[in-house]
Amino acid sequence: MTTHAERLPETASAGDAKAKRSLGSRLVERVSGGVISVLLVLVGLFWLVPTLGLLISSLRGPGDIATSGWWTVFTEPSQLTLDSYDKLLHNSDITHSIINTILITVPATLLVIVIGALAGYAFAWMDFPGRDWWFMAVVGLLVVPVQVALIPIAELFGKIGLFGNIFGVVLFHTGFGLPFAVFLLRNFFAEIPRELLEAARLDGAGELRLFARVVLPLGAPAIASLGIFQFLWVWNDMLIALVFTDADSQPITVALQTQVRAFAANVDILAPGAFISMVIPLIVFFAFQRQFVSGVMAGAVK
Repeated sequence: MTTHAERLPETASAGDAKAKRSLGSRLVERVSGGVISVLLVLVGLFWLVPTLGLLISSLRGPGDIATSGWWTVFTEPSQLTLDSYDKLLHNSDITHSIINTILITVPATLLVIVIGALAGYAFAWMDFPGRDWWFMAVVGLLVVPVQVALIPIAELFGKIGLFGNIFGVVLFHTGFGLPFAVFLLRNFFAEIPRELLEAARLDGAGELRLFARVVLPLGAPAIASLGIFQFLWVWNDMLIALVFTDADSQPITVALQTQVRAFAANVDILAPGAFISMVIPLIVFFAFQRQFVSGVMAGAVK
């Protein structure tokens, strides 16, 4: 039979534990619900203000942009017009640069995904001499800055005739995108259960069939994440494009930078061009958002 004296230390210790979590824990419990949600929504809306401003500016005429702020459209909706987009579509420099951007971004993304997936599978599940050392070399390439290679590769491309064209830019983006791709996909593929691969081999599947039928479907989240990272990096790049492209192969980022030099005369081109340059990566991101989150969280919980 337990006496009151025997229960007293247990009650006291419970009271001490409650006192220890007192102020901080109680504050967290009170604000972790609706207050935090409202705060996050407000922060998200605040970050969307520049995007909203750019969209509205792209729908205003150059005269309105020069004389008033974009927020005045809420009191004068008659300012909204599609003339700037019509003028943009008839600007051959901008439309050609958009096509160049697609011709650079899509191949650079697909090549990195294909080569990175094949190399990641090889490093994860195939035995060959020096495998671990080669992988360490790939990891070491992650810390090599792009600026270090600009001049040597520019000289190399000039000698072999790749300087100033789209193919050279694609090769540069592919080369610098592969270390991260191999590192990401190798770590993801290594988490696939060995028993699953062994069962497929017992059924007669070769390495290529095993890669295409088992590894790729299981690695779809990581591949989607890689595709988004690579697409955003290449699409938004201006440094590499400034160095390796000419007037016929420049992407949208360089074309807009060229228009900035005559800002007063081209503001009606800059706003819609900048919005189109920004909205396409957003569409790609939201289209693959679910796979992106799954790929980022892959391996976090075993």
